Amino acid sequence: MARKPRLHIEGGFYHVILRGNGGEKIFFSRKDRSRLSLLIQEGIKRFRYRLHAYCFMTNHVHLVVQVGSVPLSKIMQNLSFRYTRYINKKKNRTGHLFQGRYKAILVDADNYMVELIRYIHNNPVRAGMVNRAVEYQWSSHQAYLGLYELSFLTTDWVLAQFGNTKPQARGKFADFVERGNKEKRREEYYKGEQDSRILGDDRFAEEVLMGKPQKKNLPLDAVVTYVCRQSQVTEEELSSPSRKRKNSEIRGIIGWLTTRLSAATLSEVGKRFNRDLATISRGANNIEKRIFESEQLKERLDKILKEIGH
Repeated sequence: MARKPRLHIEGGFYHVILRGNGGEKIFFSRKDRSRLSLLIQEGIKRFRYRLHAYCFMTNHVHLVVQVGSVPLSKIMQNLSFRYTRYINKKKNRTGHLFQGRYKAILVDADNYMVELIRYIHNNPVRAGMVNRAVEYQWSSHQAYLGLYELSFLTTDWVLAQFGNTKPQARGKFADFVERGNKEKRREEYYKGEQDSRILGDDRFAEEVLMGKPQKKNLPLDAVVTYVCRQSQVTEEELSSPSRKRKNSEIRGIIGWLTTRLSAATLSEVGKRFNRDLATISRGANNIEKRIFESEQLKERLDKILKEIGH
């Protein structure tokens, strides 16, 4: 029977599993896991996707990836090829490192995302490697709890489901993951449900298979016009060489909104306002961090998303 084609949904969330060939190891030292982390970080910059969670086991890897315009297949082929080349050179060998095609399941994030990440973070506990998820170094759980920062990991989407401030959200998320540490293997995270490629209810599966959009893609013009009007500033002012703090913040808000609404890439936002990608990206990241520190900013952005995102 022919294999079903991969599903590419721009903005979609995927549970990805990479297994060692024949169940063999894919990591042989701490340096190997660090190298895979570096390759993922480079891939995120190159292919413009987001990593929401990961867990590096001994012979397999779990990732939660949110793609942009670049298909997951291209992202994973690049990652697996580069890591295999690294291991083969290190071990002075040739051949496959990973077992066939990677496994990828498109996930209904609204209904499954937080439980899936809890399940992934507790994978070392189920394997008997540690007693608690927080003890395992090679997953994203410690970063979620703020024990260290990872520039290539996106945690705010999930933490926002648990509280309005980072300390509150991290505390509740920690409790949530801890409560799932006795959870057994859940087959739906590996095989989907009605369709082996999809984890979601009938409505979600139908929308995916029928090609219906999962979220509204707004033109950049709409976002810029709305934010300028609300902020009482003109687009010309935002495009000027001025370094006014207020204008920098507004450009950051526009950058943050465009990524949430699939209105444009940050590069396109930068060109629009005569700023380079690094500047716009830094502004958008600052806004994302401040959401947890300012209830007023969070309410403002929630209002904008509600009014122009639906």
